[in-house]
Amino acid sequence: MPTSPLLLSIDTARRFMLRATGFGGRFTSVSQAIEHLGFVQIDPINVCGRMHDHILRTRVKAYREHDLMAHLHQGGDRTAFEHHLLGSHNLAAMPVEAWPHLQREMRERMKSDSLWSGKLTTAEKRLAAALLERMRDEGPVSSQDIESARKAKSHAWDSTTVAKSTLQKLFFHGRVLIAKREGTRRYYDVPEKVLPPAIVNAPTPSVEETAIWQARLKLRQRRLAILTGTEKSILDTEVCAVAVDGIPKLRLHLLSEDIPLLEEAESFPEPLLIAPLDPIIYDRRLTEQLWGFHYRWEVYVPPQKRVRGYYALPLLHGGRFTGHADVKADRATGKLCIVSHQGRGARAAATNLARFLGLRGCTVVRTRDSIDP
Repeated sequence: MPTSPLLLSIDTARRFMLRATGFGGRFTSVSQAIEHLGFVQIDPINVCGRMHDHILRTRVKAYREHDLMAHLHQGGDRTAFEHHLLGSHNLAAMPVEAWPHLQREMRERMKSDSLWSGKLTTAEKRLAAALLERMRDEGPVSSQDIESARKAKSHAWDSTTVAKSTLQKLFFHGRVLIAKREGTRRYYDVPEKVLPPAIVNAPTPSVEETAIWQARLKLRQRRLAILTGTEKSILDTEVCAVAVDGIPKLRLHLLSEDIPLLEEAESFPEPLLIAPLDPIIYDRRLTEQLWGFHYRWEVYVPPQKRVRGYYALPLLHGGRFTGHADVKADRATGKLCIVSHQGRGARAAATNLARFLGLRGCTVVRTRDSIDP
């Protein structure tokens, strides 16, 4: 590993991130993409396709909408599963090897006072025992399959039943996993019927081993990232420091194994609309400094304060971010409505997005109608 930081031009650093995260259909399968990136973030919002599908459509050859969910829940020998990333409530698809590293945090949740993910109430404990036995005997269970009209008192969700809150907590505790989905409905089963036996029975890694795994996961996901002092220390020779010409205060790192990819980095001339939480722009500080692009996902921003729009997708064109397109897919009529856009190539990118969504031959229209839910 180089003893002094590698000096990269801004253009090379940008092209490296695109190449190293798999842009341009570098992966032949969903499994290969998840293994390379470490995880793919999952989000249920569907205005013009879901987050995880947008992340994978630019990276997996011939990717089709819903391919990730099909891969996760196809049965047989699973290579990935759904769960929350360490230290967050962000749901992600992760390779099965991640499961042992989640165990310590799951056990801590079982003792917490969180209404969302903490210890079970007396009523939830009684129901949990029955649910776990039912899953072992009968298979996957949805909250809709359980007679539980009574609300979960003192719960964070006013409309939540005891059945739903119990399953949610059992999931956060790692006592059940999502075995399949029907639309947005989750069906849960016990881990030993979802994951390979060797993974379920693996010992819990030490605190130090999980810290190394988590720090490395950050670089696997972004490939070029700002590391904390602790992360740099524990990764040691696994990483290489990077300086970017013209941005003197920006200190980055990449995995030493990724150094050969610097020579393969390339730009992508066709305009692309990418996911609001795509790995290359997930760190907004890095996005502003390296890409010169200020971006905020405005789903949770009050309508009157939005600048780009409810689900505006960043526009990547010629290796630079040049604007956005706020689009909504009307699948019933076969239209892709461009609510707002900025930047040359936005309309062409929206047309490509329509093909991905299966709206081939659709009409791409410009409208000012609100798409706020």
